[in-house]
This record gives sequence, structure tokens and C-alpha cells, in this order.
Amino acid sequence: MKRFYKEVSSGPVEGGFGVQLDGKAVKTPAGQPLAVPTAALAAAMAEEWAAQGETIVPASMPLMQLVSTALDRMPLTRAQVQGYVSGFGASDMLCYRADSPHELVGLQSVSWQPWLDWAAREFGAPLAIGAGVVPLVQDEESLTALRLQVGGYNDWALTALQSLAPCLGSLVLSLAVVEGVLPADEAFDLSRLEENFQNERWGIDSEAKARSDGLRQEVLAAARLLDLIRAG
Repeated sequence: MKRFYKEVSSGPVEGGFGVQLDGKAVKTPAGQPLAVPTAALAAAMAEEWAAQGETIVPASMPLMQLVSTALDRMPLTRAQVQGYVSGFGASDMLCYRADSPHELVGLQSVSWQPWLDWAAREFGAPLAIGAGVVPLVQDEESLTALRLQVGGYNDWALTALQSLAPCLGSLVLSLAVVEGVLPADEAFDLSRLEENFQNERWGIDSEAKARSDGLRQEVLAAARLLDLIRAG
């Protein structure tokens, strides 16, 4: 729709911090009062509204979209989202290694294994690895430990995980981002290790790059949401 406001501001509201358009409080798509836990997040959302041109483009406001999901949908769909996100543990990309060439095999081992070791250490969730695409059967105790970790997050972190896991193809990398021990851009590069390896050998496909760039922006937006909440 066309832009209908001139001034954008942010500040305290009941329940946290919100955004105002010409002095009127922004609401969520479901009509709820929009209240976020930190002033930093509200200010960043206000910047998204202020950056709109003559037409409002929701896709250009990733923080607003994520916040709307956390406030409107997550309280109603927590169980489904937890199951969806946890499912990436059973097929975590880090567990599926190439069997050739040896340069890629070594690169995956050096780059990925430390994060599997981290998950085993931090969550008590060791995961099996294998070469090729034959499905691996993971230990049920490890999968349970990962489900418990996912289930312990609040709606904000779970919203971020819901974006991170499918983009990265790895629950382990997603958890590392949420826990603040792995920068989002590094996590994305790790998730594209084989793709980048092949690109260096054979060149870059423009359509594949466009898809990859879009996924990277989703990952960075989810991580920024977490960073802005931590800022409070």
C-alpha cells in the first residue's frame, strides 16, 4: 500500500517499546499492540518504516516481519515450530560429508567437526557423521537433548531459529548463532562450504547466487533480531 505517514518515532509503550507513525502506535498484522523488549529493537524497526518510499514494501522490513511472527504466531504455534526446528537435528547438514575430492573432505572435517563437537559438549548431543547421501540414524538421546534445548527458548529466540534452521540446513549452526558463539555471516559461509568450493572451481551461477544472497539476508536478519534484544 502507499505510504500514509510522514514522521516515524520509537519509544516506551505499555509492555516495552514500540513504533509510532505520525504519533500513532503501530500494531501487529493481527491487530495487537506492538511492544518489543528493548529500545534498540524498536529504534531499528522505526528505521525500517522511515526508509519506505512512496509504497510500503513489507519484504524490505525484515525486523517488522520477524517481530510480527513472534508476537502474533509464535504463542499459538510453539509446539509445531519446536518440532519443525528440532527436526533439523536428525538430518543436520554438518553430519553429511563428501567422499571426494579429498580437498573438500578435509575442508568439511576441519570446518564442521568443531561445531558438532561443541553441540556434543554443550548439549550432550553427539551426532553421527557419514559420507554421501545415505540417511543417518542419529542417537535418540542426542535428538532428545536437542529438542529440550529448542524447547527452552523464548518466543523471540524460537522465531529466529525458525528462520535460521531452513536457511542454514543445520540445527547445530543455528543453535550456535542463537547462543551467540558463532557470527551469522560465518554460520552462513559454513553452510555453503561445498557450494563455495564448487564455485571456486567451476564459476558462479547467477541464479544460484541470487538465491544464496536471499538466504544470507534472512540469516542476518534473524541474528540481528537476537542482537537487538541482547542489547537491552
